[in-house]
Amino acid sequence: MGPLITRRIQVAFVGCPNVGKSTLFNALTGMRQHTGNWPGKTVGMAQGRHRRGNTELVITDLPGTYSLQGTSEDEQVAARYIAREDWDCVVVVCDASCLERSLILALQVLEKAKRAVVCLNLMDEAKRRGIWVNHRSLSQQLGTPVVCTAGDNRQGLEELAQAICAAAAQPEKETLPVWENPVFAAEEMAKDCVKKDGKDHDFWRRKIDKLLVSRRFGGGLLCLTLFVIVWLTVWGANYPSELLQRGFDALYGILRGWLTPAPVWLSGLLLDGVYATCTRVAAVMLPPMAIFFPLFTLLEDVGYLPRMAFLLDPAMARCGGCGKQALTLCMGLGCNAVGVMGCRIIESPRERTAAMLTNAFVPCNGRFPTLIVLGSLFFSQAGAALAVAACVALGVAGAMAVSGVLSRTVLKAQPSSFLMEMPPFRRPRLGKILVRSLADRTIFITGRAMKVAAPAGALLWLLSYTGLLTAIAGWLDPLGLILGMNGIILLSFILALPANELTIPVILMGLSGGTLQAAGEVSPGLLLSAGLTWQMALCTMVFTLYHWPCATTLMTVYRESGSIKKTAAAGILPTAVGVTLCFLLNLLL
Repeated sequence: MGPLITRRIQVAFVGCPNVGKSTLFNALTGMRQHTGNWPGKTVGMAQGRHRRGNTELVITDLPGTYSLQGTSEDEQVAARYIAREDWDCVVVVCDASCLERSLILALQVLEKAKRAVVCLNLMDEAKRRGIWVNHRSLSQQLGTPVVCTAGDNRQGLEELAQAICAAAAQPEKETLPVWENPVFAAEEMAKDCVKKDGKDHDFWRRKIDKLLVSRRFGGGLLCLTLFVIVWLTVWGANYPSELLQRGFDALYGILRGWLTPAPVWLSGLLLDGVYATCTRVAAVMLPPMAIFFPLFTLLEDVGYLPRMAFLLDPAMARCGGCGKQALTLCMGLGCNAVGVMGCRIIESPRERTAAMLTNAFVPCNGRFPTLIVLGSLFFSQAGAALAVAACVALGVAGAMAVSGVLSRTVLKAQPSSFLMEMPPFRRPRLGKILVRSLADRTIFITGRAMKVAAPAGALLWLLSYTGLLTAIAGWLDPLGLILGMNGIILLSFILALPANELTIPVILMGLSGGTLQAAGEVSPGLLLSAGLTWQMALCTMVFTLYHWPCATTLMTVYRESGSIKKTAAAGILPTAVGVTLCFLLNLLL
């Protein structure tokens, strides 16, 4: 055991978006808060601890903000926390490669903070771009300690921690500086303290950036990127998923032998219910997520997602939204609940509400396995990738269309302007991409699905064992057939309310006659013999895209909005679109 803690220092980290603030926080506290190379990634406060002997730093990572007078919810959270003054030291994290922009916020904070440290982060990136900062001169002009760090490489962390402890031990400043024009003061300080080698280090970055956001090529490159990611996911997931399921089936046989003396109902509940459901979810989910998330995280890390928002902003504006809604839709591709939380970055209450109500229109990680499995069974690999990519595009289009209807009816108001910084392209950090995508996303989400799949599997087995599963599916069959599906498929969507990952397992259980294990491998023969046609598969994919979000997302909508009506609307809107489209498809096909 270490020495007894005799001193705790409350520290607040504040900074503009995309300056590496959360990376520094993670490096000091050992936590794995999700970071990304795009503005608005941190939409709430996170707290961690860093211990130094008998002193403990309690660090609070505030949402990124450009100003303490910001209007968005995340900016107001940061401003309110600074105004509370229940901290011992404020650390203002600045981007050393773009100092002038960061200094504007730093000057505002120093006018209010009686103990502060300025942290020049991303020094490694500044060096690569031929930028040198005289931090001693800057410290004299600001009247506060300045520390240089590179959070990605863990450089300067010890000096930062020492500076925090030293600043917290100092008496509070009796008078605080006041700058009449922080923008002009920031400009003069940057000119005085920043030196450049005169070389154009960003020539190729600007050329690539111009190509990616151009009106002529930007949209096509966006669609091509999406198609390639989905195709690689579909192509790469089939064999690992099959191999994983074979391993689970072999283990099933061993476990069945061990449980032979047990009563039939107990072995059935544990093996055909809990075990079969959990392993089916794992076999279906793990391979596509292990491919999709690293590729998607790569786009985050290099800074492509803000370019996506820029490309979608004109279309969003015509629908009464803004480009920031495109960012929340990108978050929704990982998890709709996270996308709903991300809507805090939208300043306008009207646009924020529309974004929350339509985020579930884009498929989350729980729905991708269903789309990929159905697409793979009835189309070629390229065709399946095209179908899944089309579903993503259709989801974005649906979100935009419904946002447009809402903005012209119940949420009618003057549209707001969209202002978002375009972060620079950065080299992908492959190690962190793999850790973040596989550990923080794939394994975490699979574990969360297992917590839901285990009791759900037990319930499904009980319904099947008692005959209720077939009875309820038969009762729903007329409605399912009207929508181009059947009762089993419709029931699977209902029972998958806790987690969308359960949709395919429930379908297989119903089609296989009551147990998931009897379904064997996911094969076209099984589904075709059960009467599932490509027309039904197409309607199922559409309904997978447009139906009520999972329970976690609905609870998040309620927590963010505080309104039962808005929560109900978040479930009704996509379901109404899905029912309408499936009905029309059934008539046409």
